[in-house]
Amino acid sequence: MKVAIAGAGAVGRAIARELVINGHAVTLFERETRNIKPDILPAVTWVQADACELRDLERAQLQTFDVMIAATGDDKANLVVSLLATTEFAVNRVVARVNDPRNEWLFNDDWGVDVAVSTPRLMAALVEEAVSVGDLVRLMTFRQGQANLVELTLPDDTPLAGKPVRRLQLPRDVALVTIIRGRRVIVPQPDDALEGGDELVFIAPEEAEAELKKVVAVTL
Repeated sequence: MKVAIAGAGAVGRAIARELVINGHAVTLFERETRNIKPDILPAVTWVQADACELRDLERAQLQTFDVMIAATGDDKANLVVSLLATTEFAVNRVVARVNDPRNEWLFNDDWGVDVAVSTPRLMAALVEEAVSVGDLVRLMTFRQGQANLVELTLPDDTPLAGKPVRRLQLPRDVALVTIIRGRRVIVPQPDDALEGGDELVFIAPEEAEAELKKVVAVTL
C-alpha cells in the first residue's frame, strides 16, 4: 500500500516507522527543513513540501497514493490536507489526527475525513475501558459511514455466562465484531458461549448506541 503522511513530527515519524515495518511504501511530507531527517527513517521517502498547498501535492502526484494521513500538530492544517486529498486527488482513504478534542466535530466527510483519530479521546477511552464494566465505551469513530467502534465488558457475574452469542438481540446495523477473552481474540459465531469478563467490541451507528446499551442492559 502506498501511504502519504503530512507532518514529520514525532507522531508522523512514528506512524511511518510502523507502516514501513509492515511492508508499506511511505512518503513523508514536511514543510520545515529542520524536520527533514532521512537518516532517522531511511526506508521512507522524504519530501519537503507544504501538504496544504495544491501545487506541492500535484508535484508529488498525490493521486497515485492509496492513503493520506494528516498527522500535523495543527488541526486546521489537517482539515485542509484531508479536504484536498479527497476532493482534488480522490485518495481512497483519508485518516486525520485530531489534536484538540473541541475540534473533533469538524473531522467528518464534509472535510474529506474517513477516520478521525483523537489522541486525547483515545487515551480517555482506554482509561474508561480499563475501569468500566457493563457500560459502552466509544473507542474510535469512522466518519465516512458515521459508525463507531464501541466496547462493553461483561461483569464477572453476568447471567449471559455460558449462553450463546445469538442471545444478543442487537439493534439494526449493529455488529459484534470480536470478543476479547484474556489473550484470545475471538471472531464470534452464533453458538459461541459468552463468559464473564469478556470484552465485546461492536461497530454501531451513533444513533444506535443508546439502543444497544439498553438492549445489553436488559439482556444482562
